Amino acid sequence: MQQLLEQLASGLANGAIYACVALALVMIYVSTDHLNFAQGEMAMFSTYISWQLMNWGLNFWVAFVGAILISFVMGVLIERVILRPLHNAPVLSIVVVFIGLLAICNSMAGAIWSYLIKEYPSPFPKSSFGIAGVIGPHQLGVVLVTLVVLTLLFVFFRFTPLGLAMRAAAQNPQMARLVGVRVDWMLALGWGLAAAVGAVAGMMVAHIVYLDPNMMGGILLYAFASALIGGIGNPGGAVVGGFIVGVLENMVAYAGNMIEKTTGVYIIGNGEKLTVALIIVIFVLTLKPAGLFGRVVVKRV
Repeated sequence: MQQLLEQLASGLANGAIYACVALALVMIYVSTDHLNFAQGEMAMFSTYISWQLMNWGLNFWVAFVGAILISFVMGVLIERVILRPLHNAPVLSIVVVFIGLLAICNSMAGAIWSYLIKEYPSPFPKSSFGIAGVIGPHQLGVVLVTLVVLTLLFVFFRFTPLGLAMRAAAQNPQMARLVGVRVDWMLALGWGLAAAVGAVAGMMVAHIVYLDPNMMGGILLYAFASALIGGIGNPGGAVVGGFIVGVLENMVAYAGNMIEKTTGVYIIGNGEKLTVALIIVIFVLTLKPAGLFGRVVVKRV
């Protein structure tokens, strides 16, 4: 029972990371109808920025906020400088640009900070505490930080004029323009927020997976699975999907380990957890493309 609870807690901590990246993916998708394949690499680059700020003598939380602000500006600049001229470009052109951004972020991080794996510090106490010894301090901190970020985003989009304007611009750009909303700038701010949310995920997971230019590859795949489960056009669903994927992958590995201990037959373990995300993607796309909380959109052609 203790091991089962530990796996559940670990799954929730992992799910918090997936939820952040999935939310960033959905924020851009809702605004542009495109998936940002470079979201993981942008988060990784932001994590390197925070690591560099700490190397310059800043404490973790100052570097954390600084990296978020820098990531926000980077996201706005990417939208205004790179993507704005492609507003009416074919879908394939935009996909190629996203792949190019992925390669640029990865190669720039390697050129500036090298491809050697670096240890990333945790801001949370190293002493062993938790909820009845089930969840460790870093895992608990990851969940709390993620919940704080998600709560702030909810309040921003639900109760602030700017957040309401961004929602209006994403849902109905033509009507939003008629009431005076600057839709182009709302889209740029959406990119900035998505980059900032992704940066939070990168900085929270770097202590677990260690810091290197390829650290977000698998996590981005989990985030895609999370967004698909919740509904690619539903931000709240993407968050729920993140926690579902985090818990599900750990439960599958736990069940495989228990079967191996009982029968001696190896079926699936920790090494195949990434396969679970791929199976989830295929399963959802096949049986329920709109996701658990998504809406089926019918367009007249």
